Parts: sequence; C-alpha cells; structure tokens
Amino acid sequence: MHFLASWARAIKRDVTALYLAGRDPRTPWIAKAVAALVVAYALSPIDLIPDFIPVIGYLDDLLIVPLGILLAVRLIPELLMAEFRDAAEALERLPPNRTAAAVIVALWLVALAACVTLLLPWFQG
Repeated sequence: MHFLASWARAIKRDVTALYLAGRDPRTPWIAKAVAALVVAYALSPIDLIPDFIPVIGYLDDLLIVPLGILLAVRLIPELLMAEFRDAAEALERLPPNRTAAAVIVALWLVALAACVTLLLPWFQG
C-alpha cells in the first residue's frame, strides 16, 4: 500500500512539473506539446473513457497518464526536469484547467461526428 501512495505522489508531482515545463522557454517545443497534452488530460475533469465503464474506465487513468508522463520526461533535458520537479514539490496544487475540459469535450464531439458520418450510410441502406 505504501508503494501505491508514493507512486501516486510521484505522478502528481510530475504532472505539476510538466505544467511548469510547458511554460518554461528552455523546454524544447516537442516536449512542451507532449507536456501540455499530458497535463490537460490529467487535470481535465472529463476522461476520454468515462470511469463508470467497468475496468476500461480506470485503465485509461492508469495507463495514459503515466505513459504520457514517461514520454514527456524523456523529451525534457534531465537537469531541467530535476529543476521542475523541485519547483513542483514547493507548489501545493495547480489551478483547475477549463481549457483541458474543453479539449476533451471537443475530442468526444469529433469522435461522435466521425461515428455518425461512418454509420449514417449503413442505416440509410
């Protein structure tokens, strides 16, 4: 149980560190883009796969966020990431991100439109 608590704290710290990395001019642009996507997804109140869907609803949180963090961290120079992690530990929390929620809603709407576009000819038959 102690392992899970420390893993969760590390994830939270790294999301905050990536938020800081995304705003820092020393961060490479590709790392900024990946960091922004990871932070937006992690902080969004809306998931791509809703949590009420059994098993799969929680798998996205257990896989997407940690894998995104791993990718973003690898794209940021090591010394710079250490600086962001130190700064993240000093912060208590990040502000809510309404933009992230809007992006997730937009993705759902695009997916819905694509499904309707693909399935409509089948129903018109």
